Amino acid sequence: MEFLKESIDYIIFAVLGLMGFVTVWLTIERVMFLKRLDPSDYATKDEWDEALTNNLTTLYIIYSNAPYVGLLGTVIGIMITFYDMGMSGNIDAGHIMTGLSLALKATALGLAVAIPTLIVYNALQRRINVLSARWKPREVEA
Repeated sequence: MEFLKESIDYIIFAVLGLMGFVTVWLTIERVMFLKRLDPSDYATKDEWDEALTNNLTTLYIIYSNAPYVGLLGTVIGIMITFYDMGMSGNIDAGHIMTGLSLALKATALGLAVAIPTLIVYNALQRRINVLSARWKPREVEA
């Protein structure tokens, strides 16, 4: 139990930090890709759409799961707080409030990762929809 108590914040923050890093990485990659995109490199609309939507699933997974990762950290933090109170036999309001406020930081960080990722995902989705609608097949030389 002590290991969990000492390391849960670091584990949750590391997972959320990794999710945030991947979000930034994929956002930069997608923006750069969309800027240098040439429709003539793709023979079919399916190839075009596949290239446009590459990596969007990962962004979707991050924005939909980051709040749950944060919530998991909060729930574990609350469980540890109650466990410590039960083991000590001391019900101190200050200890309870401190433990709960520290536990809630995981949820806040989860939301801090999810909200910008959702904004980026929706912005990229809109840009991809516009580009997909503008695709024209290659001109075949006679």
